[in-house]
Amino acid sequence: MAHHKSALKRIRTSRKRRMENRHNRSKLHSLTKAVHTAESKETAQAALNNAMPVIDKMAAKGLIHKNKAANRKSRLAKYVNKIS
Repeated sequence: MAHHKSALKRIRTSRKRRMENRHNRSKLHSLTKAVHTAESKETAQAALNNAMPVIDKMAAKGLIHKNKAANRKSRLAKYVNKIS
């Protein structure tokens, strides 16, 4: 157990950040899954439009690397364009 006030605060803040990051990663996974499970091209496009700004925001916050965000967006767009 921590013995200093600063260490206790560090534990609290790291727990809070960890929970927020888990929530955001889960949200990202759900949005990606929504694109892949869409039944028509229109719904897939709508899901993609919802996912794009979230992916950008995650990259801006440093939750995922900017290249990973670009790759993910590219793959999702490619998938949606392939749907007939």
